[in-house]
Amino acid sequence: MPTSSRQRQVAILGATGSIGTSALDVIARHPQQMRASVLAAGGNVDALIALCRTHRPDHAAIADPALFVRLRDGLLDAGLATEAHAGQEAIDALAASNNCDTVVAAIVGAAGLSSTLAAARAGKRLLLANKESLVLAGELLTREAAAAGAEIIPIDSEHNAIFQCLRSRDASLEAGVRRIILTASGGPFRGRSRSDLAAVTPAQAVAHPKWSMGPKISVDSATLMNKGLEVIEAHHLFNVPGSRIDVLVHPQSLVHSLVEFIDGSTLAQLGLPDMRTTLAVGLGWPQRIESGVSGLDLLTQGRLDFEAPDLDAFPCLRLAWQAMDAGGSAPAILNAANEVAVSAFLQGRVGFLSIPALVEHTLSTLPHEAADTLDVLLAADSQARQITETAIARLPNA
Repeated sequence: MPTSSRQRQVAILGATGSIGTSALDVIARHPQQMRASVLAAGGNVDALIALCRTHRPDHAAIADPALFVRLRDGLLDAGLATEAHAGQEAIDALAASNNCDTVVAAIVGAAGLSSTLAAARAGKRLLLANKESLVLAGELLTREAAAAGAEIIPIDSEHNAIFQCLRSRDASLEAGVRRIILTASGGPFRGRSRSDLAAVTPAQAVAHPKWSMGPKISVDSATLMNKGLEVIEAHHLFNVPGSRIDVLVHPQSLVHSLVEFIDGSTLAQLGLPDMRTTLAVGLGWPQRIESGVSGLDLLTQGRLDFEAPDLDAFPCLRLAWQAMDAGGSAPAILNAANEVAVSAFLQGRVGFLSIPALVEHTLSTLPHEAADTLDVLLAADSQARQITETAIARLPNA
């Protein structure tokens, strides 16, 4: 790992997304301490080239191999020495290579799993924003990271808050932790009954009241599946059973999570809802560095509210808890079914309430297996997607 006298070399996987651009904003504030050496994106060639013009990485990669020529020629036309790459294998190789010592894993969905594992196996500092890696393969990822000496720093605001409260990822009973409490904004539909949600539109679902996120994550926040996935993440990240993980709805999104200790103390991390804070923690840890985010003025913020989640209106959180308790391939099935259902909702093929119904159907249809290998997990992922797609095709007006 780099010391304060050596410039940190950062690979940003998912560079054109909201987390990637936030990471680049933080990195640009500390040119002596760090630089973006590798930028990777899914299919937005023009945006990737524009980022390369600004940040001048050594390498740029696009996930879609068909876009290699456009990327290569665009970099040449811009007069850049940045080397072009294409395909998932190339991204995985860059994440594990000597071209970086730190990897921001911000590729959305199961597509980010292989590159995250590659970085972990190579012993990188891993700034983990790809929650699906832990949901699909939490046991495998944490085992590989420990074997290689990789340092995982979670970038989700809730898990980053817990990390800061603990000053590590050790939440064992020996550390005196009684329980972990994740906070949830409640999304755009907080307070609505189940019947109120039948007619909501994709545009309404992606209009998050506090955070600026991509459409898939925004819908997950609206269904509370995002919080369910975070419960599973916390279970793996901090090695705590589900019985010691709670969720509180906190609409102001200023308290990002809390840790309760056995002596009755509770520590919380507070801050404005801006991912640059958590990225600055990951890039600078154990030092604190400037993120570009202003401090929290509680006098201007006013009251802080907390309430229990409504599991009747938002059953995805309940389903996630059930999948975590079942273990094995169940979380992978949950995640895959949810990705397919959310995609169908965003395309206007199914209604909002169909998302949890489809996930529950797939969880109950596909038997759970032991999550011994990545092949088993990927097979469960593939089967779950097929089952969910078949169920969608049978829905009226689908």
